[in-house]
Amino acid sequence: MTRVVRILLTNDDGITAPGLAAARAALEPLGELLVVAPEHEQSAVSHSITLNRPLRMREVAPRTHAVDGTPGDCVLLACEVLLRDLSLDLVVSGINAGGNLGSDVIYSGTVGAAMEGALRGLPAIAISLVGYHDLDFSLAARFLGALAEEVLANGVPAHCVLNVNVPKRATEPARYRLATLGEHRYGDVVEQRLDPRGRPYYWIGGHWKGFESIAGSDCVAIGEGCISVTPLRLKPCAEQHLAALRDRQVKGFDKSP
Repeated sequence: MTRVVRILLTNDDGITAPGLAAARAALEPLGELLVVAPEHEQSAVSHSITLNRPLRMREVAPRTHAVDGTPGDCVLLACEVLLRDLSLDLVVSGINAGGNLGSDVIYSGTVGAAMEGALRGLPAIAISLVGYHDLDFSLAARFLGALAEEVLANGVPAHCVLNVNVPKRATEPARYRLATLGEHRYGDVVEQRLDPRGRPYYWIGGHWKGFESIAGSDCVAIGEGCISVTPLRLKPCAEQHLAALRDRQVKGFDKSP
């Protein structure tokens, strides 16, 4: 008997996002696809899950559900409710409208959803298209389909997320590159306004200010028109810094060996 391959697809742009539809079309030929995505955009919510209120999930089409929560909530509900007694082979988050390069991965709901999959021991891919206007998801979808097929056949390292960024204007023939996380900069802006009762409120925003030209980084790959693939690890402990901290002492406390 042939084993059913199951793929979970989510995003942070919401259930109606065109990038989600493009990803769905690319993944459906590979197995049984379940789509569980937020009701509304959930950008920059990182890996948060909802603990202070109940969540609602509704079926909007066959094997397609909307959740009034975060991308992490979507993966959690899919695994614990919809697929509770079934196997799952791959979690995909995207295709996001806008890049997730360098430090973006700390804030990204797209990456956060994939991290929730990796936390559950599942292979996971986060994929983004670097751009915001007049987006064509066809190349990103084509690469996603090919990468997902490769991951389903060969897996990924344990507790690892493959973070993919696709340039808006990729050079042809399309190429990809394994890359480290780069460094890019935003001009952070916090704008204060007044509501009709004269009370202050705030909008957090900012604009992109370029990137550091670090050899081998995702930012450089995108700048050269190349798709970047960056493995992210789930365990954040910086073991390489333990030795430097061992020679330091917190006053008034004994250090245990």
